[in-house]
Amino acid sequence: MTDFFKQFKLPVAKAICYSGFRNGQQPGGIIPSYEEVKEDLLLLKPHWSYLRLYDCDEHARTVIEVIRKEQLNIKLMLGAYIEAEMNNQGCPWGGGVYEEIELIKNHKSNDQKIDRLIEWANQYPDIIFSVSVGNEACVEWTDHFVPVNRVVEFAKRIKKHISQPVTFCENYVPWLNYLKPLAEVVDFISIHTYPVWEYKHIHEAIEYTISNYNTVASQYPNKPIVITEAGWATNSNGRGIDPEHVSELNQKIYFEDLMEWSIKNNILTFFFEAFDEKWKGSSHPLEPEKHWGIFKADRTPKLVFENRLNDITV
Repeated sequence: MTDFFKQFKLPVAKAICYSGFRNGQQPGGIIPSYEEVKEDLLLLKPHWSYLRLYDCDEHARTVIEVIRKEQLNIKLMLGAYIEAEMNNQGCPWGGGVYEEIELIKNHKSNDQKIDRLIEWANQYPDIIFSVSVGNEACVEWTDHFVPVNRVVEFAKRIKKHISQPVTFCENYVPWLNYLKPLAEVVDFISIHTYPVWEYKHIHEAIEYTISNYNTVASQYPNKPIVITEAGWATNSNGRGIDPEHVSELNQKIYFEDLMEWSIKNNILTFFFEAFDEKWKGSSHPLEPEKHWGIFKADRTPKLVFENRLNDITV
């Protein structure tokens, strides 16, 4: 097993996924203000030193601006959220199929996002510690499918122009087979593992996550493996997640088990996620996509963090 922190000479610290969209806000619409982002980062800063952002968009620009102006000791993994360049008839979520004109538009937009990712990585090397060329764009159930060879092309292009390590964030399963050509190009492998999505009970959860991690790590002994998403929903209407498996108590158990294992084994793990996001998924209030935050959408802590707000940790 290759140590990420040692290989890239980065301090050992805790990490979390951050998306600051509040009620009435969403990507492509109203975005969080400077003051709203500042409030979020001041809440997160005492507990997490590494944040993951999903796209090099205006929200990310605001996050970088807040970190820079407020002189916050926070480092970013910045992503480019690449959109569908091919149809995926196998997507079970009701998406994945687009008009040809939209696919062509996405192809051009994706190139622009990669160029922007390169530009920002070079402009803010003291803030951006790594970059990701995409998020869950190759897994069989994705609604924004991008061919593996295209992602390989993106990774190679970025590596030519920046000094930070490059990765691609994806479910653990594709790394075991058809993402092997991409694994040869990226500097480290980023996996997502969600026991609750795979109908695991909370008492099976940490062992299942460890098994997912070790299975990928055994295939790539010379590559650092990072967990860029792992979390536990606190509500569900039954859409993909058994309602009996979700609760704030179960989230607390999984968070504590995952952090204990990650710290013990020196594994960079981004917990998913900081705040609930009401814009996600369907309109049903118990849609599980809305309920992964350690904090609720109004920024009050869930059970996992009720007694931790005064803790100072990294």
